[in-house]
Amino acid sequence: MNGTMMQYFEWDLPNDGKHWQRLKEDAEHLKEIGITSVWIPPCYKGTGQNDVGYGVYDLFDLGEFDQKGTVRTKYGTKKELIEAIEALHEHDIHVYADVVLNHRGGADETETFEATPVNEDNRHEDIGETREIEAWTYFNFSGREGEYSDFEWHWYHFSGVSEDEKTGDHGIFRIEGEGKGWAPDENVSVEFGNFDYLMFADIDYGHPEVVEETKRWIHWFIEETKIDGIRLDAVKHIDSAFMKDLIEDVREKHGEEFFFVAEYWNQGYEFLEDYLEEHEYSISMMDVRFHFALHEASKQHRDFDLRKLLDGTLYKSNAEQAVTFVENHDSQPNQALESYVEPWFKPIAYGFILLSSYGYPCVFYGDYYGYNGDVDYEGCQDEIDTLLHARKEYAYGEQNNYLDHDNCIGFTRTGDDEHPEGCAVIISNGDEGFKDMYVGDLHAGDIYIDLLKNREDEIKINDEGHATFPVNAESLSVWVRK
Repeated sequence: MNGTMMQYFEWDLPNDGKHWQRLKEDAEHLKEIGITSVWIPPCYKGTGQNDVGYGVYDLFDLGEFDQKGTVRTKYGTKKELIEAIEALHEHDIHVYADVVLNHRGGADETETFEATPVNEDNRHEDIGETREIEAWTYFNFSGREGEYSDFEWHWYHFSGVSEDEKTGDHGIFRIEGEGKGWAPDENVSVEFGNFDYLMFADIDYGHPEVVEETKRWIHWFIEETKIDGIRLDAVKHIDSAFMKDLIEDVREKHGEEFFFVAEYWNQGYEFLEDYLEEHEYSISMMDVRFHFALHEASKQHRDFDLRKLLDGTLYKSNAEQAVTFVENHDSQPNQALESYVEPWFKPIAYGFILLSSYGYPCVFYGDYYGYNGDVDYEGCQDEIDTLLHARKEYAYGEQNNYLDHDNCIGFTRTGDDEHPEGCAVIISNGDEGFKDMYVGDLHAGDIYIDLLKNREDEIKINDEGHATFPVNAESLSVWVRK
């Protein structure tokens, strides 16, 4: 069966502690519609109860200890998390946890140490003298009282901070000391000279104690939750040599099939290709350029050449490693990486990722269930349900592409032994259009209808297995045997 992931959260979910309960209750429905894996939000204690999970405080607290003014996380308690994962497993749905290893926030106390202010636009350039600063770098997790791990974090476990409490100065401070400094340029993004530092207290993976503790945590986390994979957040800011070591360590203990997908937020295909090569093509990656192409197409309407949707994408060059997505929590409106795909284009975009033979598609929670924040969009659940049904029943076998027009493209799937039906998909971002496409001579004489019901035509396949399939203006049609 075709694998399909769902990102089961969006940025503006209510802080009601009921998300794990909702997920548990939704497991059967997810199975029915064809979801085979669920990517869950960061599930450990953040800087406060309303933290979406990217302001990491304590990785060992999954909603179990009274810390940061709360026992539960935004999503619920540890017990509810485990129950949700168990419910998904009962329905043969894999669970991928979002893991943030770049930084720590919400420290318990400040410490003083030597640091140097650097230019935010070029982290290799010092813009002041090395001096003693005071910053939030001491983590003792007193609410947990050493349960699971008694490791305490100090300033020397970090490489940079963004504030000097002593002077009130904000900026980027590189922590000084023996063996300290940013990760090597070849192991992180070289945007801003060296993009090791992103936010909060930046973790130093050149420190052996940090490496040891992180490995101890990840094995504990996998054993405790029984997850099947991990989505690695913000890998372009984390030493890639450490990351390779960590992934190998996990697979050695938990099996080669343990799934990893990395988020390297860059539109340049060559950066993702380099990262994949470094990991010997053993991981998947979020296809960032393809998401941006969908965003641009949604903004430009007919001015966007649909034949260029795949230019510079992982999808085009490393389809097996590409996780394709229309939207995620970072790209939705009012977020740091906002690049929203306009509602009119979302069904078209989902038709493309769910029915083509390339990539591992991911459905976004907000696009399915609607958005909770300032975005007035209820999602396109009916269209996605129909497309998921088509993916489950028809989207198999060889793909033939028809990319001979800038505003109207199509492709057919010829089916396989177990799913011989196949389908024909046609997309327009301009006027009403049509395309002559081949569905296979075994379908000669068959009548085809539009599964999405955007068109009421009934199309007869000719003796050679061809037919001319129509599509409405700015629309999508999925043609299958009646």
